[in-house]
Amino acid sequence: MDEKKRPQRKVLLVDDDRLILATLSSGLVQAGYAVQACASAEEALRVLGVERPDIAILDMRMPGQSGLDLAKHLLEHPGLPFIFLTAYGEEDVVQQAVEYGALGYLVKPVDIPQLIPAIEAAIARAADIWNLRKSGQQLQTALNENREVSMAVGLLMARRRVSRQQAFEALRTAARTQRRKIGDVAEEV
Repeated sequence: MDEKKRPQRKVLLVDDDRLILATLSSGLVQAGYAVQACASAEEALRVLGVERPDIAILDMRMPGQSGLDLAKHLLEHPGLPFIFLTAYGEEDVVQQAVEYGALGYLVKPVDIPQLIPAIEAAIARAADIWNLRKSGQQLQTALNENREVSMAVGLLMARRRVSRQQAFEALRTAARTQRRKIGDVAEEV
């Protein structure tokens, strides 16, 4: 996708190395991103208190709170994807990043042509995850409603000594008459 046609994304960039912070921040701004650069996890937490970025890019190891510590706080912001930057490519560190929900992991030195696809992929993946969770919630709601309808039909069958079809029709007729959802009527049975 052409950078000029992409909607401007808000990036929270967190790195204690001021040179890396300035270089990546400048490159991302030139590529069309709105960047909030922070030199520490504590500063990033203050920014998160007032702004909602589209993605966070976190240095793994920083003085004070690490990128992993910051990632724990990001879990309180559902739907906020984050990727890690680090000078260390150790497998245990990568595993920790994955466990904390990172949607990407880049080993320094990183340049803008590497970073932009990682940002866009992480944002797209986060949107997919969000949509799946939303669909899962909708399916659970439908399942619960269907369960309530099934239980109501069973109760009507026992109380009225009628067939399943007759009990369901009675429930549906009551819902139509009252202009309510069948699940709402089923809850009352």
